Amino acid sequence: MKTRKYLLPAAAAGILALTLSACSGGGAGSGTASSGGDAAANLDGRGPITYIQGKDNSNVARPLVDKWNAAHPDQIVTFKEQSDQADQQHDDLVQNLQAKNVNYDVFDVDVIWTAEFAAKGWLQPLQDKMSIDTSKMLPATVKTATYNDTLFAAPKTSDGGILYYRKDLVPTPPKTFDEMMSMCSIAKQNNIDCYAGQFFKYEGLTVNAAEAINSAGGTIVGDDGKSTVTSAAAKAGLSNLVSAYKDGNIPTQAITYQEEQSRQSFEDGKLLFLRNWPYVYNLAKTDGSSKVKDTFGMAPLPGKSGPGASSLGGHNMAVSVYSQHKATAKDFLTFMTSEETEKFYATQGSLAPVLGSLYDDPTLVAKLPYLPVLKTSISNAVPRPVTPFYPAVTKAIQDNAYAAIKGEKTVDQAMTDMDTAINSASQ
Repeated sequence: MKTRKYLLPAAAAGILALTLSACSGGGAGSGTASSGGDAAANLDGRGPITYIQGKDNSNVARPLVDKWNAAHPDQIVTFKEQSDQADQQHDDLVQNLQAKNVNYDVFDVDVIWTAEFAAKGWLQPLQDKMSIDTSKMLPATVKTATYNDTLFAAPKTSDGGILYYRKDLVPTPPKTFDEMMSMCSIAKQNNIDCYAGQFFKYEGLTVNAAEAINSAGGTIVGDDGKSTVTSAAAKAGLSNLVSAYKDGNIPTQAITYQEEQSRQSFEDGKLLFLRNWPYVYNLAKTDGSSKVKDTFGMAPLPGKSGPGASSLGGHNMAVSVYSQHKATAKDFLTFMTSEETEKFYATQGSLAPVLGSLYDDPTLVAKLPYLPVLKTSISNAVPRPVTPFYPAVTKAIQDNAYAAIKGEKTVDQAMTDMDTAINSASQ
């Protein structure tokens, strides 16, 4: 998912669960929990640490670091701010972790990076002395931080897809995809487009294609890590998007849409339905140019017979196995995922908290009325691929879903090619 101004980068990608036996061996660099090597060193170390995160556009990280430093003058945290580009953030972390940089103590990881970094032996297992309490966190968020049954990161913020709709034209939002398509006649009557998501060939298309496939009852991979995209249900899910584009229910220009282009179309009053992230809420309400600030509603993504399966976005916090002050790093992790901090994420940055109770907090819901809808979205979501080969997997999804939507490949051919590419990625 591309970095957004009002949300920390989330990628936003498929609803998958991938466990690869190829990366399940023991040892310090294997990606599994190990009692030896770098993971066993400096567990009681205390002192200054560095926290690395993408650009702090919402001014969330700095106040928290300042608050920590005021209370821990002997364990100062230095905040290193990366760029606002997710790919650059990823590469920066890879370069420094490969170099075993001891000054990269704690860092923010997109949920799709956790398995990759854990498999390479860079993340400190959060167990025994380093264990944290995840009992109050939404289970889906904990899964994004888990690899080979070991917790390697602390869920920090989450994200889920939302259906925005014109409540002045559609008083009751659709519960299924077919129902939504049947309402496209309302769009035509009002000379606007019906439905759009993010269908340009980038990570957002992986998110949208995965949601379509999973919401139709299909999957992209099985528990054994092998592709399952040639199943009838998976094909039906992609076919929903292909047919909607062919019929014009998804407008022609939507294959150029990323988050911002689709948001702008909805705010301009040109769309009846929009699939996007929660960050759209504040902008659609407050942008001076928004034509829908008083006429839009929010609902769970429509599925086959009820709420659909959202792609799960969000960010985790991890500790480097090379950190010399892991006791401080663990305490900082706990501080950055506390209930008070999670409330701050929601109110200051419009970020989705990982603690389930906050979605029902009356004070928070009064400020952020979309929280109950978002909780439904996240609760029905499944984590992204837990795989060190994610870049190749997402490319396989993007390339073939895009070709199918444009009509360059049949759905059958697209899924056959996707199947081959996904299985090749893990070999």
